[in-house]
Amino acid sequence: MFYHFLNYLHAKRILYINPFQYETFRAGIALVTALLISLAIGKRVIVVLRALKAGQPIHTVTIKGAPDLAEMHGKKAGTPTMGGVLIVFSVLVPVLLFCNLTNPLVWLLVLVTLSFAALGFWDDYLKITKKNADGLKARYKLLVQAIIALFVGGFLYYYGSSVPNGVVYTYLEKGHAYGPFSGYDRILAPFFKTFYPQIGLLFVLYAIVVLTATSNAVNLTDGLDGLCIGIMTIVATAFMILVYIASNRAFSNYLMLPHVTSADEVLVFMGALIGASLGFLWYNAYPADMFMGDTGSMTLGGVIGTVALITKQEILLAIIGGIFVLEALSVIIQVGSYKLRHKRVFLMSPLHHHYEKKGMTEAKIIARFWIVSALLALIGLSTLRLR
Repeated sequence: MFYHFLNYLHAKRILYINPFQYETFRAGIALVTALLISLAIGKRVIVVLRALKAGQPIHTVTIKGAPDLAEMHGKKAGTPTMGGVLIVFSVLVPVLLFCNLTNPLVWLLVLVTLSFAALGFWDDYLKITKKNADGLKARYKLLVQAIIALFVGGFLYYYGSSVPNGVVYTYLEKGHAYGPFSGYDRILAPFFKTFYPQIGLLFVLYAIVVLTATSNAVNLTDGLDGLCIGIMTIVATAFMILVYIASNRAFSNYLMLPHVTSADEVLVFMGALIGASLGFLWYNAYPADMFMGDTGSMTLGGVIGTVALITKQEILLAIIGGIFVLEALSVIIQVGSYKLRHKRVFLMSPLHHHYEKKGMTEAKIIARFWIVSALLALIGLSTLRLR
């Protein structure tokens, strides 16, 4: 809204200098605004959540020879959860203020944010009212996530069917340019400069897999103070760079990457997401004053998965967000091994709890996972030239 107001003043020559016409400037302003909003209202959110008795229940899992999770985290029981509402609010306010609201991708991301936040809020509400850590049944979560992803995939498939609106692919081979050709129904593979397999309507199914996997992987990572939000800040920063490259025709052509013609406003959204993540980390850092709950983790996973689909970097997300992948795989391996062999591979899953059971302190696990996440982000970005 503020963006449109300043553009109106600039068009009427009431305002002669308007830096808000540049998406990079607005991305920086959105980042700072989201951070300040988080810092300004964070304490009040904690007070409200405590008044509502929105405390986090702790799982009790006993393994012979290892400390119980309730024993290790018992002091955290009752810490306010549902803190994801702070993230959502801190993201959406600067987005609505500083984004070009005529851009369809902005509204897609807003709808994804609200949809996943509503699902996560429902799950958190059930956990709190039932006083257990199970919440909404897994099949219902997956069903709602799949419905949201179906909408996202369908929207991008039809939105990207024309060059002026969607994603444009060009690549160079032996000094000659090939293309352009357009459409979201293609997959970009890292390390390959001319490999863009077209999957047609299967893209919608592909989007469902990407979004459900990402949302649940981020959700599984949210188990230690500051772990998930710290990693998400790193991943979001890397994707902010990818969004900028995708939105800039010169850079995308130089790096032989798809050019997304309307992704400039996604850059502003990513600025708000990073600012909101940093603001939440202020209160979620060890020892945490509040937890994001599924309200935050599902939302963050859904948003970053959607941004990966928009920029055609879904496979690169698996590298940059490698910690999320490892956390999800540890659960899959653990459950599969126990069902098939009645044996556990890890002392406990997700992976961060395995290291807790081995006696590593929570602060050390968090710091080391952050370091690995930063390295994976650098590796992922370095692949842009290895094509």
